[in-house]
Amino acid sequence: MRYAVEIDREICNGYGNCVLAAPDVFDLDDEDYAVVRPGRPTPEDVTAVAEAVDDCPMRAIRLRRDPGDPR
Repeated sequence: MRYAVEIDREICNGYGNCVLAAPDVFDLDDEDYAVVRPGRPTPEDVTAVAEAVDDCPMRAIRLRRDPGDPR
C-alpha cells in the first residue's frame, strides 16, 4: 500500500520534531517549514511517519493512503 504525507504550511512552525522522528522522510526548507523528501514516504517509512504525526506539536502533518494506489 502506498501512502502520502500532507503538511499544512499554514500551521507548521518548523519545530523539526518530524525531522527527528523520520529524518529519511522529512527535512526543513530554507524558511524552516517541514517538507517531505523526494520519493518519500516508502512503505518502510510508515511507522516513523506515524511517529512524526504524533510528535508534531502543531498537528500540521497527515498521513493518508495515496489516492493513486490501486489497492
